[in-house]
Amino acid sequence: MNILITGIHGFVGNNIVAALKKKHTIYGLDIVSPQKEGVLNTFAWNELDRIPLVDVIIHLAGLAHDTNNTKLEEEYYQVNTQLTKTIFRFFLTSSARTFIFFSTVKAAADFSETPLVETVIPEPTSIYGKSKRKAEEYILNNLPDDGRKVYILRPCMIHGPGNKGNLNLLFKLQQKGIPWPLGAFENKRSFCSIDNILFVVQQLIDKNIEPGIYQVADDEALSTNELIRLMAYSQNKNAKIWNIPVKLIKAIARVGDFFHLPLRKLTESYLVSNQKIKNALGVEKMPFSAAIGLQKTFESFQK
Repeated sequence: MNILITGIHGFVGNNIVAALKKKHTIYGLDIVSPQKEGVLNTFAWNELDRIPLVDVIIHLAGLAHDTNNTKLEEEYYQVNTQLTKTIFRFFLTSSARTFIFFSTVKAAADFSETPLVETVIPEPTSIYGKSKRKAEEYILNNLPDDGRKVYILRPCMIHGPGNKGNLNLLFKLQQKGIPWPLGAFENKRSFCSIDNILFVVQQLIDKNIEPGIYQVADDEALSTNELIRLMAYSQNKNAKIWNIPVKLIKAIARVGDFFHLPLRKLTESYLVSNQKIKNALGVEKMPFSAAIGLQKTFESFQK
């Protein structure tokens, strides 16, 4: 098939191109357009009229969480909301039969102590989540009625070789041998291996899957303490975890700012159910475990 992918130079885009290029003809749409192995041609956003006939559109382009807090609110809406509107309008007038939009679980909720499901009433609180939810709403209000398939994927924190973000920051802290001071918090968080993302995308392209909103996550949720142990194991070290009383940690919460780490994310739970996507794909479990995927991620950080 001919497949158009937006945001091909990002972390997820690089991996999807590598996974699909052997079987399909790939076109790119991005703010930069250098040649890329496996991509026949890359177009700019003002060149939509030059894009040839395609069968599938995968919309990845977006502005993710800014760990340095330098992005403005309007930038999130301009990229995450307006660009989605632009490419979806293009889809509606194109020959493509399938549209896959990469949203985020943050479009539904920013934290969840119980497994989050797709039927929850979305209440995002972050600018990132709100801008993605606005994009979802536009798509849901303009769905085609001619049999074409539209999928909204809500992955949780994606990990894999080449990943950048909070996991990388945490890994660098561990590399310096600094003990993890938040061992008293026994939170659980859902993650998503890039390999499981690729599995889902390939299934949506190859099979007749019911359109809709689907959360994508690994089967297992892990605590931050477990992450620290996996990071230490990947470096052939013993994990250094301090069990400082929770009340004391909360009283000096500025430690998160000192290490440039998001304290709330690392101490609260965020559980995401992946049962709906597994039911749709007809599988009992996702093909890759969180522990194996994270181990690959941490080994890549060392390189």
